[in-house]
Amino acid sequence: MQKITKEVYLKWYEDMLFWRKFEDKLAAVYIQQKVRGFLHLYNGQEAVLAGALHAMDLTKDKMITAYRNHVQPIGMGVDPKRVMAELYGKATGTSQGLGGSMHIFSKEHRFYGGHGIVGGQIPLGAGIAFGDKYHDSDAVTICCFGDGAARQGSLHETFNLAMLWNLPVVFVCENNGYAMGTSVERTANHTDIWKLGLGYEMPSGPVDGMNPVKVAEAFDEAIQRARKGGGPSFLEVKTYRYRGHSMSDAQHYRTKDEVEEYKKIDPITQVKDILLDKKYATEDEIKEIDKRVKSRVSECEKFAEESPYPEKNVMYDAVYEQEDYPFIPHKL
Repeated sequence: MQKITKEVYLKWYEDMLFWRKFEDKLAAVYIQQKVRGFLHLYNGQEAVLAGALHAMDLTKDKMITAYRNHVQPIGMGVDPKRVMAELYGKATGTSQGLGGSMHIFSKEHRFYGGHGIVGGQIPLGAGIAFGDKYHDSDAVTICCFGDGAARQGSLHETFNLAMLWNLPVVFVCENNGYAMGTSVERTANHTDIWKLGLGYEMPSGPVDGMNPVKVAEAFDEAIQRARKGGGPSFLEVKTYRYRGHSMSDAQHYRTKDEVEEYKKIDPITQVKDILLDKKYATEDEIKEIDKRVKSRVSECEKFAEESPYPEKNVMYDAVYEQEDYPFIPHKL
C-alpha cells in the first residue's frame, strides 16, 4: 500500500467533502422533484470508500455494491457530471438516464453497479472474481453490501463457493447500524457480522469504518492476500449514515442525539483535524478546497439541468426482443 502522506490526506479531505456535498445537492434537488424514485445517500460512510480506493489498483481492480452507489463510481474515475445527469434521468447520464439512482454503472471504470435487489450483488461479485481467476488476471473484486444483506441466504452460498474456488474477492459489509430502519440487534442473535465468515474458514474481521487509515490498512491486507492467490476475505466495516435509509425514511427508529454523537467522529472532520494539526494545510487552504468543492458540485448540477432527456426510442432499444420467439404468435 502507498504510504499515507500529506498528499493522501489532502486528497481524502477533498474527495470525501465532494462526495458529501454531492449527496447533499442530490437531497436538495430530490425535494424539488428534479430527481425521482428512490434516493439512498452515503453521508457519514465516506471513509469506507476513501480507504478502499487507496488500497485498490484502479487500473484493474473492480467494485460492485448495492443501491447506495452514487459516489463510488466517482471515486473509481467516472465523471461526476454524468453521475448526476443519470440521477436526473438525462441522456448524458452513465446509462443514458435509464438506470437512475440505484443503477449507476461503468464498464470503462470497472464499476459494476448499483443493484436494487438486497444482496443481489454478492454472488455477482464472486462471479466477477471467478472471471478474473479464469482468465489468469491478478485483479481483485471489492464486493460491498449492507448489514441487512448479510441476512440473505445468497451470502452463505457465495461464501461457500468463493472459498471452495479460492476466488480473488474481498467481501465488505458496510454496517451502518440499520437495515433500512431495523437495528442489527433486532435481526440476529449475534451482532458481530464478520464472524459469519469464520464458518467458512474465511479470513474475517471488524474495521473502524469512520477512519480512512484503518480502512485502508484492512483493505490492503485483504487485497494483497487475494492478489497473491490467498483467496477471499470478509471485512465488517463499522460505519454510520447520518441521513435516513432513503429520502422517504422518517428515522423514527433512532434519536437525534445518537446521530449527533456519531458526528463527533465524522471522517471528514477527522481528516481535517489531521491536516491542521500536522500543518499539512492552513485554514485558508482548507477554505480554498471547500470553495473548489462547492464550485464542482454546482458544475455537476448545471450539467444535469441543461442536459436533454433521452429520446423515447432509447427506452425501447434497450429492451431485448427476439423476433422469432416460438411461443408467442405475432399474427392473430
